[in-house]
Amino acid sequence: MKPTHLLGGTLAVAMAALAGAALADYPKKPVSFVVPFPPGDLEDVITRMIAEDFQNEYGVSAAVVNKPGGGGGPFPGAIEVANAPADGYTIGSFVIGVPVVGHKLGIDDLTPAKFDPLGIFLTYPFVIATSADAPYSTIDELAAYAQDNDIALGHFGDPLTPTQVTKALAVNKGFEWGSDAAFDALDCNTLASGDADVINTTLQLVLPCLDDIKVLVSITDERIPLVPDAPTTGEVDPSLNIALWNGLFVHKDTPQDVREKIIAVAEKTVMSDRAQAVARETGAQVYWQGPEDSAERIATDIETVGRIESLLE
Repeated sequence: MKPTHLLGGTLAVAMAALAGAALADYPKKPVSFVVPFPPGDLEDVITRMIAEDFQNEYGVSAAVVNKPGGGGGPFPGAIEVANAPADGYTIGSFVIGVPVVGHKLGIDDLTPAKFDPLGIFLTYPFVIATSADAPYSTIDELAAYAQDNDIALGHFGDPLTPTQVTKALAVNKGFEWGSDAAFDALDCNTLASGDADVINTTLQLVLPCLDDIKVLVSITDERIPLVPDAPTTGEVDPSLNIALWNGLFVHKDTPQDVREKIIAVAEKTVMSDRAQAVARETGAQVYWQGPEDSAERIATDIETVGRIESLLE
Protein backbone atom coordinates (compact mmCIF):
# COMPACT_ATOMS: atom_id res chain seq x y z
CA MET A 1 0.00 0.00 0.00
CA LYS A 2 2.89 2.38 0.61
CA PRO A 3 3.81 2.85 -3.07
CA THR A 4 0.16 3.65 -3.84
CA HIS A 5 0.01 6.22 -1.06
CA LEU A 6 3.26 7.76 -2.20
CA LEU A 7 2.06 7.92 -5.79
CA GLY A 8 -1.25 9.48 -4.74
CA GLY A 9 0.52 12.05 -2.59
CA THR A 10 2.96 12.91 -5.35
CA LEU A 11 0.13 13.31 -7.83
CA ALA A 12 -1.82 15.57 -5.48
CA VAL A 13 1.21 17.79 -4.90
CA ALA A 14 1.86 17.98 -8.65
CA MET A 15 -1.74 18.90 -9.40
CA ALA A 16 -1.74 21.58 -6.69
CA ALA A 17 1.47 23.00 -8.09
CA LEU A 18 -0.01 23.12 -11.59
CA ALA A 19 -3.15 24.82 -10.30
CA GLY A 20 -1.09 27.36 -8.42
CA ALA A 21 1.00 28.05 -11.50
CA ALA A 22 -2.14 28.55 -13.58
CA LEU A 23 -3.50 31.09 -11.14
CA ALA A 24 -0.15 32.82 -10.87
CA ASP A 25 -0.18 33.19 -14.66
CA TYR A 26 -3.54 34.98 -14.65
CA PRO A 27 -4.29 36.70 -16.91
CA LYS A 28 -2.88 34.91 -19.93
CA LYS A 29 -5.66 35.53 -22.47
CA PRO A 30 -8.08 38.39 -23.30
CA VAL A 31 -10.34 39.64 -20.51
CA SER A 32 -13.84 41.04 -21.02
CA PHE A 33 -15.52 43.65 -18.82
CA VAL A 34 -19.23 43.23 -19.56
CA VAL A 35 -21.40 46.36 -19.22
CA PRO A 36 -25.14 45.54 -19.61
CA PHE A 37 -25.87 49.02 -20.98
CA PRO A 38 -25.06 51.02 -24.12
CA PRO A 39 -21.70 52.82 -24.33
CA GLY A 40 -21.21 56.40 -23.21
CA ASP A 41 -22.65 56.64 -19.71
CA LEU A 42 -20.60 57.00 -16.54
CA GLU A 43 -20.27 53.28 -15.77
CA ASP A 44 -19.02 52.69 -19.31
CA VAL A 45 -16.48 55.55 -19.12
CA ILE A 46 -14.97 54.40 -15.81
CA THR A 47 -15.01 50.71 -16.76
CA ARG A 48 -13.10 51.53 -19.95
CA MET A 49 -10.46 53.25 -17.83
CA ILE A 50 -10.18 50.13 -15.67
CA ALA A 51 -9.91 47.89 -18.75
CA GLU A 52 -7.20 50.11 -20.23
CA ASP A 53 -5.17 50.04 -17.02
CA PHE A 54 -5.69 46.28 -16.71
CA GLN A 55 -4.28 45.79 -20.19
CA ASN A 56 -1.29 48.02 -19.44
CA GLU A 57 -0.62 46.31 -16.10
CA TYR A 58 -0.82 42.68 -17.23
CA GLY A 59 0.00 42.84 -20.93
CA VAL A 60 -3.13 41.09 -22.20
CA SER A 61 -6.02 42.46 -24.20
CA ALA A 62 -8.83 43.82 -22.01
CA ALA A 63 -11.98 45.28 -23.52
CA VAL A 64 -15.39 46.53 -22.50
CA VAL A 65 -18.26 44.60 -24.07
CA ASN A 66 -21.59 46.47 -24.05
CA LYS A 67 -24.65 44.19 -23.93
CA PRO A 68 -27.67 46.43 -23.30
CA GLY A 69 -30.98 44.97 -22.26
CA GLY A 70 -33.03 47.69 -20.61
CA GLY A 71 -32.75 49.49 -17.29
CA GLY A 72 -35.24 47.14 -15.67
CA GLY A 73 -33.90 43.91 -17.13
CA PRO A 74 -33.49 41.32 -18.49
CA PHE A 75 -29.76 42.23 -18.29
CA PRO A 76 -28.39 39.78 -20.90
CA GLY A 77 -24.84 40.93 -20.17
CA ALA A 78 -25.22 40.02 -16.51
CA ILE A 79 -26.62 36.62 -17.43
CA GLU A 80 -23.54 36.04 -19.58
CA VAL A 81 -21.28 36.77 -16.61
CA ALA A 82 -23.34 34.46 -14.40
CA ASN A 83 -22.90 31.57 -16.84
CA ALA A 84 -19.25 32.20 -17.76
CA PRO A 85 -16.43 30.08 -16.29
CA ALA A 86 -15.33 31.24 -12.84
CA ASP A 87 -11.83 32.13 -14.00
CA GLY A 88 -11.78 35.93 -13.99
CA TYR A 89 -11.86 36.33 -17.76
CA THR A 90 -15.45 37.61 -17.78
CA ILE A 91 -16.02 40.44 -15.31
CA GLY A 92 -19.34 42.21 -14.82
CA SER A 93 -19.69 45.97 -14.40
CA PHE A 94 -23.17 46.14 -12.88
CA VAL A 95 -25.56 48.75 -11.57
CA ILE A 96 -27.47 48.14 -8.34
CA GLY A 97 -30.40 46.65 -10.28
CA VAL A 98 -28.52 43.48 -11.23
CA PRO A 99 -27.64 42.03 -7.80
CA VAL A 100 -30.43 43.75 -5.85
CA VAL A 101 -33.45 43.54 -8.17
CA GLY A 102 -32.56 41.12 -11.00
CA HIS A 103 -33.60 37.95 -9.20
CA LYS A 104 -36.99 39.51 -8.38
CA LEU A 105 -37.76 39.80 -12.08
CA GLY A 106 -37.86 36.04 -12.46
CA ILE A 107 -34.33 35.84 -13.85
CA ASP A 108 -32.94 32.82 -12.00
CA ASP A 109 -29.42 33.42 -13.33
CA LEU A 110 -29.29 36.70 -11.41
CA THR A 111 -29.75 35.36 -7.89
CA PRO A 112 -27.43 37.23 -5.48
CA ALA A 113 -25.71 33.93 -4.72
CA LYS A 114 -24.36 33.75 -8.29
CA PHE A 115 -22.07 36.77 -7.94
CA ASP A 116 -19.56 38.26 -5.55
CA PRO A 117 -18.73 41.96 -5.62
CA LEU A 118 -15.10 42.90 -6.13
CA GLY A 119 -15.95 46.49 -5.28
CA ILE A 120 -18.38 49.34 -5.87
CA PHE A 121 -16.79 52.33 -7.57
CA LEU A 122 -19.46 54.78 -8.74
CA THR A 123 -22.56 56.56 -7.47
CA TYR A 124 -24.55 58.31 -10.18
CA PRO A 125 -25.37 61.97 -9.43
CA PHE A 126 -29.15 61.58 -9.45
CA VAL A 127 -31.12 64.56 -8.18
CA ILE A 128 -34.67 65.74 -7.77
CA ALA A 129 -34.80 69.19 -9.36
CA THR A 130 -37.27 71.92 -10.24
CA SER A 131 -37.26 75.39 -11.83
CA ALA A 132 -35.68 78.25 -9.91
CA ASP A 133 -39.03 80.06 -9.80
CA ALA A 134 -40.95 77.12 -8.34
CA PRO A 135 -42.82 78.08 -5.13
CA TYR A 136 -40.95 75.40 -3.12
CA SER A 137 -37.27 74.91 -2.35
CA THR A 138 -37.28 71.78 -0.21
CA ILE A 139 -39.05 68.44 -0.25
CA ASP A 140 -41.16 69.47 2.74
CA GLU A 141 -42.23 72.67 0.96
CA LEU A 142 -43.01 70.61 -2.15
CA ALA A 143 -45.11 68.24 -0.04
CA ALA A 144 -47.10 71.15 1.39
CA TYR A 145 -47.60 72.76 -2.05
CA ALA A 146 -48.72 69.45 -3.56
CA GLN A 147 -51.62 69.20 -1.14
CA ASP A 148 -53.51 71.77 -3.23
CA ASN A 149 -51.68 71.65 -6.56
CA ASP A 150 -50.93 69.00 -9.16
CA ILE A 151 -47.20 68.46 -9.66
CA ALA A 152 -45.99 66.62 -12.77
CA LEU A 153 -42.97 64.38 -12.26
CA GLY A 154 -40.57 63.43 -15.05
CA HIS A 155 -38.27 60.41 -14.69
CA PHE A 156 -36.35 57.83 -16.72
CA GLY A 157 -38.70 54.91 -15.99
CA ASP A 158 -40.40 53.20 -13.07
CA PRO A 159 -37.93 50.30 -12.61
CA LEU A 160 -34.97 52.59 -11.90
CA THR A 161 -33.96 52.93 -8.26
CA PRO A 162 -33.99 56.78 -8.28
CA THR A 163 -37.57 56.78 -9.61
CA GLN A 164 -38.65 54.32 -6.95
CA VAL A 165 -36.99 56.43 -4.27
CA THR A 166 -38.67 59.60 -5.55
CA LYS A 167 -42.10 58.00 -5.47
CA ALA A 168 -41.52 56.42 -2.05
CA LEU A 169 -40.37 59.79 -0.71
CA ALA A 170 -43.70 61.29 -1.76
CA VAL A 171 -45.56 58.53 0.11
CA ASN A 172 -43.55 59.10 3.28
CA LYS A 173 -43.99 62.88 3.01
CA GLY A 174 -47.74 62.49 2.61
CA PHE A 175 -48.38 63.71 -0.92
CA GLU A 176 -49.15 62.33 -4.37
CA TRP A 177 -47.71 63.33 -7.72
CA GLY A 178 -50.43 64.82 -9.90
CA SER A 179 -48.96 62.86 -12.83
CA ASP A 180 -45.73 61.20 -13.81
CA ALA A 181 -44.16 60.16 -17.09
CA ALA A 182 -40.97 58.57 -18.38
CA PHE A 183 -38.78 60.66 -20.68
CA ASP A 184 -35.91 59.71 -22.96
CA ALA A 185 -34.17 62.95 -21.99
CA LEU A 186 -34.52 64.97 -18.81
CA ASP A 187 -32.57 68.19 -19.04
CA CYS A 188 -32.88 71.96 -18.90
CA ASN A 189 -35.48 71.98 -21.69
CA THR A 190 -37.78 69.61 -19.80
CA LEU A 191 -38.24 72.13 -17.02
CA ALA A 192 -38.11 75.24 -19.21
CA SER A 193 -40.83 73.90 -21.51
CA GLY A 194 -43.10 72.92 -18.63
CA ASP A 195 -43.21 69.29 -19.72
CA ALA A 196 -42.59 68.42 -16.07
CA ASP A 197 -42.61 70.48 -12.87
CA VAL A 198 -40.10 68.27 -11.09
CA ILE A 199 -37.58 65.95 -12.71
CA ASN A 200 -35.56 63.02 -11.47
CA THR A 201 -32.38 63.18 -13.51
CA THR A 202 -28.59 63.16 -13.30
CA LEU A 203 -26.86 66.37 -12.38
CA GLN A 204 -24.63 66.41 -15.47
CA LEU A 205 -27.73 66.76 -17.67
CA VAL A 206 -28.77 70.00 -15.97
CA LEU A 207 -25.35 71.53 -15.35
CA PRO A 208 -25.77 74.00 -18.26
CA CYS A 209 -28.74 75.61 -16.48
CA LEU A 210 -27.70 75.15 -12.88
CA ASP A 211 -28.42 78.82 -12.14
CA ASP A 212 -31.97 78.42 -13.44
CA ILE A 213 -32.99 75.39 -11.37
CA LYS A 214 -33.20 74.27 -7.76
CA VAL A 215 -31.95 70.87 -6.61
CA LEU A 216 -34.27 69.72 -3.84
CA VAL A 217 -32.54 66.44 -2.99
CA SER A 218 -29.66 64.32 -4.26
CA ILE A 219 -30.21 60.57 -4.40
CA THR A 220 -26.59 59.87 -3.51
CA ASP A 221 -24.42 58.57 -0.67
CA GLU A 222 -23.08 62.01 0.19
CA ARG A 223 -23.94 65.56 -0.81
CA ILE A 224 -22.75 66.51 -4.29
CA PRO A 225 -20.03 69.19 -4.11
CA LEU A 226 -21.47 71.01 -7.13
CA VAL A 227 -24.76 71.52 -5.22
CA PRO A 228 -23.61 71.38 -1.59
CA ASP A 229 -26.81 72.83 -0.13
CA ALA A 230 -28.98 69.99 -1.44
CA PRO A 231 -29.46 67.28 1.20
CA THR A 232 -29.23 63.59 0.35
CA THR A 233 -32.27 61.33 0.44
CA GLY A 234 -30.81 59.68 3.54
CA GLU A 235 -30.75 63.04 5.31
CA VAL A 236 -34.36 63.80 4.36
CA ASP A 237 -35.63 60.28 5.06
CA PRO A 238 -33.18 57.73 6.57
CA SER A 239 -35.47 54.84 5.61
CA LEU A 240 -34.79 55.63 1.93
CA ASN A 241 -31.01 55.86 2.16
CA ILE A 242 -30.13 54.22 -1.14
CA ALA A 243 -28.44 55.33 -4.36
CA LEU A 244 -27.87 54.14 -7.91
CA TRP A 245 -24.34 52.71 -7.92
CA ASN A 246 -22.12 50.58 -10.15
CA GLY A 247 -19.52 47.97 -9.25
CA LEU A 248 -17.41 45.09 -10.51
CA PHE A 249 -18.66 41.52 -10.03
CA VAL A 250 -17.38 38.01 -10.73
CA HIS A 251 -18.78 34.51 -10.47
CA LYS A 252 -18.82 33.41 -6.82
CA ASP A 253 -16.34 30.55 -7.50
CA THR A 254 -13.64 32.82 -8.92
CA PRO A 255 -10.29 32.16 -7.14
CA GLN A 256 -9.21 34.72 -4.57
CA ASP A 257 -5.84 35.56 -6.11
CA VAL A 258 -7.54 36.23 -9.45
CA ARG A 259 -9.94 38.58 -7.68
CA GLU A 260 -7.06 40.37 -6.01
CA LYS A 261 -5.37 41.08 -9.34
CA ILE A 262 -8.54 42.64 -10.73
CA ILE A 263 -9.15 44.64 -7.55
CA ALA A 264 -5.57 45.96 -7.48
CA VAL A 265 -5.99 47.58 -10.89
CA ALA A 266 -9.57 48.79 -10.39
CA GLU A 267 -8.87 50.48 -7.08
CA LYS A 268 -5.86 52.29 -8.50
CA THR A 269 -7.82 53.39 -11.57
CA VAL A 270 -10.82 54.88 -9.80
CA MET A 271 -8.60 56.93 -7.51
CA SER A 272 -6.53 58.22 -10.44
CA ASP A 273 -6.62 61.85 -11.54
CA ARG A 274 -8.49 61.07 -14.76
CA ALA A 275 -11.24 59.12 -12.96
CA GLN A 276 -11.57 61.77 -10.27
CA ALA A 277 -11.84 64.39 -13.02
CA VAL A 278 -15.03 62.65 -14.15
CA ALA A 279 -16.37 63.08 -10.63
CA ARG A 280 -15.51 66.77 -10.52
CA GLU A 281 -17.02 67.46 -13.94
CA THR A 282 -20.29 65.53 -13.54
CA GLY A 283 -21.08 65.44 -9.84
CA ALA A 284 -20.70 61.66 -9.80
CA GLN A 285 -19.03 60.06 -6.80
CA VAL A 286 -16.06 57.91 -7.87
CA TYR A 287 -14.38 55.86 -5.13
CA TRP A 288 -13.48 52.31 -4.16
CA GLN A 289 -15.56 50.29 -1.71
CA GLY A 290 -13.98 46.87 -1.14
CA PRO A 291 -15.64 43.45 -1.42
CA GLU A 292 -16.71 43.02 2.20
CA ASP A 293 -18.20 46.51 2.52
CA SER A 294 -19.84 46.14 -0.90
CA ALA A 295 -21.47 42.84 0.09
CA GLU A 296 -22.80 44.46 3.26
CA ARG A 297 -24.11 47.40 1.26
CA ILE A 298 -25.92 45.10 -1.15
CA ALA A 299 -27.60 43.28 1.75
CA THR A 300 -28.74 46.61 3.21
CA ASP A 301 -29.97 47.80 -0.20
CA ILE A 302 -32.02 44.63 -0.66
CA GLU A 303 -33.80 45.45 2.61
CA THR A 304 -34.33 49.08 1.55
CA VAL A 305 -35.75 48.03 -1.83
CA GLY A 306 -38.14 45.74 0.03
CA ARG A 307 -39.38 48.69 2.10
CA ILE A 308 -39.80 50.81 -1.03
CA GLU A 309 -41.77 48.06 -2.77
CA SER A 310 -44.08 47.81 0.24
CA LEU A 311 -44.68 51.57 0.20
CA LEU A 312 -45.52 51.57 -3.51
CA GLU A 313 -47.84 48.56 -3.56
